Amino acid sequence: MDLMILVTGATGTIGRDVVRQLAARGEKVRALTRDPAKARVPAGVEVARGDLRDPASLKAALAGVTAAFLLRPPGPDEGQDAALVAAARAAGVRRLVKLSAIGTGDPASGPSAFWHQDGERAVRDSGTAWTVLRPSSFASNTLSWAGPLRAGEPVPNLTGDGASGVVDPRDVAAVAVRALVDAGHAGRMYTLTGPEAISVPGQAAVLAGVLGRPVPARDLSPDETREFLRTAWGFDEDRAEGILAGVAFVRAGGNAVVTDDVPEVLGRPARSFRDWAEDHKEAFSAG
Repeated sequence: MDLMILVTGATGTIGRDVVRQLAARGEKVRALTRDPAKARVPAGVEVARGDLRDPASLKAALAGVTAAFLLRPPGPDEGQDAALVAAARAAGVRRLVKLSAIGTGDPASGPSAFWHQDGERAVRDSGTAWTVLRPSSFASNTLSWAGPLRAGEPVPNLTGDGASGVVDPRDVAAVAVRALVDAGHAGRMYTLTGPEAISVPGQAAVLAGVLGRPVPARDLSPDETREFLRTAWGFDEDRAEGILAGVAFVRAGGNAVVTDDVPEVLGRPARSFRDWAEDHKEAFSAG
Protein backbone atom coordinates (compact mmCIF):
# COMPACT_ATOMS: atom_id res chain seq x y z
CA MET A 1 0.00 0.00 0.00
CA ASP A 2 1.30 3.46 -0.91
CA LEU A 3 1.93 5.78 1.99
CA MET A 4 -0.88 8.32 2.43
CA ILE A 5 -0.35 10.79 5.25
CA LEU A 6 -3.15 12.76 6.89
CA VAL A 7 -2.13 16.03 8.53
CA THR A 8 -4.58 17.54 10.99
CA GLY A 9 -4.26 21.19 11.95
CA ALA A 10 -2.91 21.57 8.42
CA THR A 11 -3.31 25.35 8.21
CA GLY A 12 -1.56 26.22 11.49
CA THR A 13 2.06 27.05 12.26
CA ILE A 14 3.33 23.47 12.49
CA GLY A 15 0.76 21.63 10.38
CA ARG A 16 1.23 23.94 7.42
CA ASP A 17 4.98 23.30 7.41
CA VAL A 18 4.52 19.54 7.86
CA VAL A 19 2.35 19.58 4.72
CA ARG A 20 4.91 21.67 2.85
CA GLN A 21 7.86 19.49 3.80
CA LEU A 22 6.03 16.25 3.02
CA ALA A 23 4.93 17.58 -0.37
CA ALA A 24 8.50 18.66 -1.13
CA ARG A 25 9.59 15.06 -0.55
CA GLY A 26 6.98 13.82 -2.99
CA GLU A 27 4.84 12.12 -0.35
CA LYS A 28 1.10 11.68 -0.77
CA VAL A 29 -0.51 14.12 1.64
CA ARG A 30 -4.07 14.86 2.70
CA ALA A 31 -4.62 18.09 4.65
CA LEU A 32 -7.52 18.17 7.10
CA THR A 33 -9.17 21.54 7.61
CA ARG A 34 -12.56 22.83 8.70
CA ASP A 35 -12.68 25.22 5.74
CA PRO A 36 -11.12 23.77 2.56
CA ALA A 37 -11.96 26.93 0.60
CA LYS A 38 -9.46 28.89 2.68
CA ALA A 39 -6.70 26.27 2.64
CA ARG A 40 -3.54 27.14 0.73
CA VAL A 41 -1.56 23.97 0.11
CA PRO A 42 1.17 22.92 -2.34
CA ALA A 43 0.21 21.43 -5.68
CA GLY A 44 -0.72 17.77 -5.44
CA VAL A 45 -1.88 17.90 -1.82
CA GLU A 46 -5.42 16.68 -1.19
CA VAL A 47 -7.65 18.83 1.00
CA ALA A 48 -10.31 17.17 3.14
CA ARG A 49 -12.99 18.89 5.15
CA GLY A 50 -13.11 17.64 8.70
CA ASP A 51 -13.57 18.50 12.33
CA LEU A 52 -12.21 16.58 15.30
CA ARG A 53 -15.71 16.74 16.83
CA ASP A 54 -17.35 15.23 13.72
CA PRO A 55 -16.75 11.42 13.56
CA ALA A 56 -18.26 11.11 10.07
CA SER A 57 -15.83 13.66 8.65
CA LEU A 58 -12.90 11.90 10.31
CA LYS A 59 -13.93 8.56 8.85
CA ALA A 60 -13.98 10.04 5.35
CA ALA A 61 -10.69 11.88 5.80
CA LEU A 62 -8.91 8.76 7.09
CA ALA A 63 -9.96 6.48 4.23
CA GLY A 64 -6.81 4.94 2.77
CA VAL A 65 -4.52 6.73 5.22
CA THR A 66 -1.48 4.84 6.50
CA ALA A 67 0.05 7.50 8.79
CA ALA A 68 -1.42 10.53 10.55
CA PHE A 69 -0.10 13.65 12.22
CA LEU A 70 -2.27 14.57 15.21
CA LEU A 71 -2.49 18.26 16.00
CA ARG A 72 -5.40 19.93 17.74
CA PRO A 73 -5.96 23.53 18.83
CA PRO A 74 -4.22 24.53 22.08
CA GLY A 75 -6.26 24.33 25.24
CA PRO A 76 -7.83 21.72 27.50
CA ASP A 77 -8.49 18.34 25.93
CA GLU A 78 -12.16 17.79 25.21
CA GLY A 79 -11.76 14.29 23.82
CA GLN A 80 -10.55 15.33 20.36
CA ASP A 81 -7.36 13.29 20.46
CA ALA A 82 -9.12 10.15 21.64
CA ALA A 83 -11.74 10.55 18.91
CA LEU A 84 -9.10 10.90 16.23
CA VAL A 85 -7.11 7.93 17.54
CA ALA A 86 -10.25 5.78 17.59
CA ALA A 87 -11.11 6.81 14.03
CA ALA A 88 -7.53 6.13 12.91
CA ARG A 89 -7.56 2.65 14.43
CA ALA A 90 -10.87 1.87 12.75
CA ALA A 91 -9.41 3.02 9.41
CA GLY A 92 -6.33 0.82 9.77
CA VAL A 93 -3.82 3.64 10.16
CA ARG A 94 -0.46 2.10 11.04
CA ARG A 95 1.52 5.09 12.33
CA LEU A 96 0.54 8.05 14.54
CA VAL A 97 2.62 11.11 15.40
CA LYS A 98 1.14 13.40 18.05
CA LEU A 99 2.15 17.00 18.69
CA SER A 100 2.11 17.50 22.44
CA ALA A 101 3.97 20.10 24.53
CA ILE A 102 6.98 20.30 26.81
CA GLY A 103 6.14 19.81 30.48
CA THR A 104 3.18 17.51 29.84
CA GLY A 105 2.44 15.60 33.03
CA ASP A 106 4.42 17.97 35.29
CA PRO A 107 1.90 19.70 37.58
CA ALA A 108 4.48 22.37 38.48
CA SER A 109 4.00 23.88 35.02
CA GLY A 110 0.34 24.63 35.66
CA PRO A 111 -2.95 23.38 34.18
CA SER A 112 -1.49 23.16 30.67
CA ALA A 113 0.52 20.17 31.90
CA PHE A 114 -2.66 18.12 31.55
CA TRP A 115 -3.90 19.40 28.17
CA HIS A 116 -2.15 16.62 26.26
CA GLN A 117 -1.92 13.91 28.89
CA ASP A 118 -4.99 11.95 27.80
CA GLY A 119 -4.09 12.38 24.14
CA GLU A 120 -0.61 11.01 24.70
CA ARG A 121 -2.09 8.05 26.53
CA ALA A 122 -4.56 7.39 23.72
CA VAL A 123 -1.73 7.36 21.18
CA ARG A 124 0.49 5.11 23.29
CA ASP A 125 -2.37 2.66 23.81
CA SER A 126 -3.46 2.74 20.16
CA GLY A 127 -1.67 -0.41 19.05
CA THR A 128 -0.01 1.58 16.23
CA ALA A 129 3.60 2.64 15.76
CA TRP A 130 3.43 5.93 17.66
CA THR A 131 5.69 8.92 18.29
CA VAL A 132 5.03 11.86 20.63
CA LEU A 133 6.62 15.27 20.09
CA ARG A 134 6.94 17.68 23.01
CA PRO A 135 8.23 21.01 21.66
CA SER A 136 9.33 23.92 23.79
CA SER A 137 8.26 27.52 23.16
CA PHE A 138 8.13 28.39 19.44
CA ALA A 139 10.44 31.07 18.05
CA SER A 140 7.47 32.24 15.99
CA ASN A 141 5.66 33.35 19.16
CA THR A 142 7.68 36.56 18.86
CA LEU A 143 5.73 37.47 15.72
CA SER A 144 3.23 38.93 18.20
CA TRP A 145 5.86 41.60 18.89
CA ALA A 146 5.55 43.07 15.40
CA GLY A 147 2.57 45.26 16.29
CA PRO A 148 4.08 46.86 19.41
CA LEU A 149 7.38 47.45 17.62
CA ARG A 150 5.66 49.19 14.70
CA ALA A 151 3.82 51.35 17.23
CA GLY A 152 7.08 52.25 18.97
CA GLU A 153 6.14 50.36 22.11
CA PRO A 154 8.20 47.87 24.14
CA VAL A 155 7.40 44.19 23.71
CA PRO A 156 5.64 42.58 26.70
CA ASN A 157 7.75 40.28 28.86
CA LEU A 158 5.60 37.90 30.88
CA THR A 159 8.40 35.62 32.07
CA GLY A 160 11.15 37.90 33.42
CA ASP A 161 14.60 36.40 33.03
CA GLY A 162 13.24 32.85 32.85
CA ALA A 163 14.72 31.05 29.86
CA SER A 164 13.21 28.47 27.53
CA GLY A 165 14.75 26.15 24.96
CA VAL A 166 13.08 28.14 22.17
CA VAL A 167 12.63 25.97 19.08
CA ASP A 168 12.21 26.87 15.41
CA PRO A 169 8.81 25.57 14.21
CA ARG A 170 10.47 24.37 11.01
CA ASP A 171 12.56 21.97 13.08
CA VAL A 172 9.46 20.68 14.87
CA ALA A 173 7.83 20.05 11.48
CA ALA A 174 10.97 18.38 10.15
CA VAL A 175 11.05 15.96 13.09
CA ALA A 176 7.36 15.22 12.55
CA VAL A 177 8.04 14.43 8.90
CA ARG A 178 10.85 12.02 9.81
CA ALA A 179 8.63 10.29 12.35
CA LEU A 180 5.83 9.97 9.78
CA VAL A 181 7.89 8.51 6.95
CA ASP A 182 11.01 6.87 8.43
CA ALA A 183 11.41 3.73 10.50
CA GLY A 184 13.07 3.92 13.89
CA HIS A 185 10.90 6.46 15.69
CA ALA A 186 8.17 4.14 16.97
CA GLY A 187 7.65 4.29 20.71
CA ARG A 188 9.76 7.43 21.06
CA MET A 189 8.92 10.61 22.92
CA TYR A 190 11.00 13.56 21.76
CA THR A 191 11.41 16.82 23.69
CA LEU A 192 12.19 19.35 20.97
CA THR A 193 14.22 22.46 21.78
CA GLY A 194 16.62 24.83 20.13
CA PRO A 195 20.35 24.75 20.90
CA GLU A 196 20.16 27.13 23.86
CA ALA A 197 17.86 28.33 26.62
CA ILE A 198 17.03 31.98 26.03
CA SER A 199 14.85 34.50 27.87
CA VAL A 200 12.52 37.12 26.42
CA PRO A 201 15.14 39.86 27.02
CA GLY A 202 17.66 37.60 25.32
CA GLN A 203 15.39 37.13 22.33
CA ALA A 204 14.77 40.88 22.19
CA ALA A 205 18.53 41.52 22.15
CA VAL A 206 19.04 39.00 19.34
CA LEU A 207 16.20 40.49 17.32
CA ALA A 208 17.60 44.00 17.88
CA GLY A 209 20.92 42.87 16.46
CA VAL A 210 19.22 41.33 13.42
CA LEU A 211 17.03 44.39 12.78
CA GLY A 212 19.69 46.96 13.56
CA ARG A 213 17.40 48.90 15.88
CA PRO A 214 16.37 48.71 19.55
CA VAL A 215 13.82 46.13 20.68
CA PRO A 216 12.91 47.22 24.23
CA ALA A 217 11.06 44.83 26.53
CA ARG A 218 8.84 45.69 29.47
CA ASP A 219 8.55 43.26 32.36
CA LEU A 220 4.89 42.77 33.31
CA SER A 221 3.83 42.14 36.89
CA PRO A 222 1.43 39.25 37.61
CA ASP A 223 -1.52 41.66 37.66
CA GLU A 224 -0.41 43.27 34.40
CA THR A 225 0.11 39.83 32.89
CA ARG A 226 -3.41 38.79 33.89
CA GLU A 227 -4.86 41.91 32.31
CA PHE A 228 -2.75 41.42 29.18
CA LEU A 229 -3.98 37.85 28.78
CA ARG A 230 -7.59 38.98 29.10
CA THR A 231 -7.44 42.04 26.86
CA ALA A 232 -4.76 41.28 24.26
CA TRP A 233 -5.29 37.53 23.97
CA GLY A 234 -8.97 37.36 24.88
CA PHE A 235 -8.64 34.70 27.59
CA ASP A 236 -11.39 34.31 30.16
CA GLU A 237 -10.58 34.44 33.88
CA ASP A 238 -10.03 30.70 34.32
CA ARG A 239 -7.85 30.39 31.23
CA ALA A 240 -5.81 33.45 32.25
CA GLU A 241 -5.20 32.02 35.73
CA GLY A 242 -4.02 28.77 34.19
CA ILE A 243 -1.61 30.58 31.90
CA LEU A 244 -0.32 32.60 34.85
CA ALA A 245 0.75 29.38 36.56
CA GLY A 246 2.71 28.39 33.47
CA VAL A 247 4.24 31.86 33.25
CA ALA A 248 5.40 31.61 36.87
CA PHE A 249 6.96 28.22 36.10
CA VAL A 250 8.98 29.68 33.22
CA ARG A 251 9.88 32.80 35.22
CA ALA A 252 11.35 30.55 37.93
CA GLY A 253 13.53 28.71 35.41
CA GLY A 254 11.43 25.58 35.10
CA ASN A 255 11.46 25.62 31.30
CA ALA A 256 15.22 26.14 30.84
CA VAL A 257 15.51 22.75 29.15
CA VAL A 258 17.73 21.97 26.16
CA THR A 259 17.89 18.51 24.56
CA ASP A 260 19.69 16.86 21.66
CA ASP A 261 16.51 15.32 20.24
CA VAL A 262 16.33 17.61 17.19
CA PRO A 263 19.95 16.93 16.14
CA GLU A 264 19.50 13.22 16.87
CA VAL A 265 16.52 12.94 14.53
CA LEU A 266 17.62 15.38 11.82
CA GLY A 267 21.35 14.70 11.79
CA ARG A 268 22.17 18.42 12.00
CA PRO A 269 22.18 21.13 14.68
CA ALA A 270 18.88 22.62 15.76
CA ARG A 271 18.26 26.11 14.41
CA SER A 272 18.85 28.92 16.90
CA PHE A 273 16.56 31.82 17.62
CA ARG A 274 18.99 33.99 15.66
CA ASP A 275 18.59 31.68 12.65
CA TRP A 276 14.82 32.08 12.87
CA ALA A 277 15.03 35.85 13.35
CA GLU A 278 17.32 36.28 10.34
CA ASP A 279 14.87 34.36 8.16
CA HIS A 280 11.83 36.31 9.39
CA LYS A 281 13.13 39.85 9.91
CA GLU A 282 10.83 41.22 7.21
CA ALA A 283 7.87 40.42 9.48
CA PHE A 284 9.17 43.10 11.88
CA SER A 285 9.76 45.77 9.28
CA ALA A 286 8.48 49.24 10.06
CA GLY A 287 6.56 49.45 6.78
